[in-house]
Amino acid sequence: MMSKVLVTGVDGFTGRYMAIALAAQGHAVHGLVHKLHGQSVPGVTEFHEADLADPMAVLGVVQRVQPHKVAHLAAIAFVAHGDAHAMYTINLLGTRNLLEALITAKTAPTSVLLASSANVYGNATEGVLDEQTPAAPANDYAVSKLAMEYLARLYASRLPIIISRPFNYTGVGQDESFLLPKIVAHVQRAAPTIELGNLHVARDFSDVRMVVQAYLRLLETPAAVKQTFNVCSGKAYTLTEVLDLVREVSGRDFNVQVNPAFVRPNEVKTLLGSRAKLEGCIGKLDSFELRETLRWMLSEKYTAG
Repeated sequence: MMSKVLVTGVDGFTGRYMAIALAAQGHAVHGLVHKLHGQSVPGVTEFHEADLADPMAVLGVVQRVQPHKVAHLAAIAFVAHGDAHAMYTINLLGTRNLLEALITAKTAPTSVLLASSANVYGNATEGVLDEQTPAAPANDYAVSKLAMEYLARLYASRLPIIISRPFNYTGVGQDESFLLPKIVAHVQRAAPTIELGNLHVARDFSDVRMVVQAYLRLLETPAAVKQTFNVCSGKAYTLTEVLDLVREVSGRDFNVQVNPAFVRPNEVKTLLGSRAKLEGCIGKLDSFELRETLRWMLSEKYTAG
């Protein structure tokens, strides 16, 4: 029997890749979207419309689908998003509405993956961050995600919840409001100057294809239930180093101007993760060097929808 997987935010950046990967494994992908407007996402068996802030709408989708597995990827994901109310409503209360609906389902799901964020670690700057590193969120986005994790504990005895804490990741099709796609788009347009924020922040960048591979394995691994996992590359790059890689891969030079408006007041200085626990549970993941990911982004157009 083909298993049914409910993917929230299936028309988003990660959701599109998730749908393709799940379908390739033979799953029936049911995608929950905020609004139906002619979406085309390869791999999706059926779309379902629901506002996560509307508990009855979410309940209706769960009752129709009766999913065997759930990947909850829908969120307001841009750290600098200006609407804090919307961020807490979707990231926290929207998750609660989904979990409440799942505990009423006739078909009990075997795994429920909740995508949190490494931003919950805040401004920790020394050493490698593992899952035991104390949380110290430094912005509303991180607070909303940490609150979601605490919320999930209320359902841990009734649902097989897995929490992922992805560090920064990127790939073809990510919105230009995110840093690396912005830089890539600048180079593709051959613009002479790009404005950026703090050039000295260091980030652990992963490839979306690795992240999706990790999510798929977590959903299939019973030992992952009731646990929290970093999803990361284990290597951090400063923005200056990223710019040098882009110049190398593209063969193009450009000027960089620091715009104070792009320097966030609560900027997380360094995010470098350990994926030892993750790979100890689900096995070795494919590695994508950042140079390889940037080359992919610079040379290909997004074709997943």
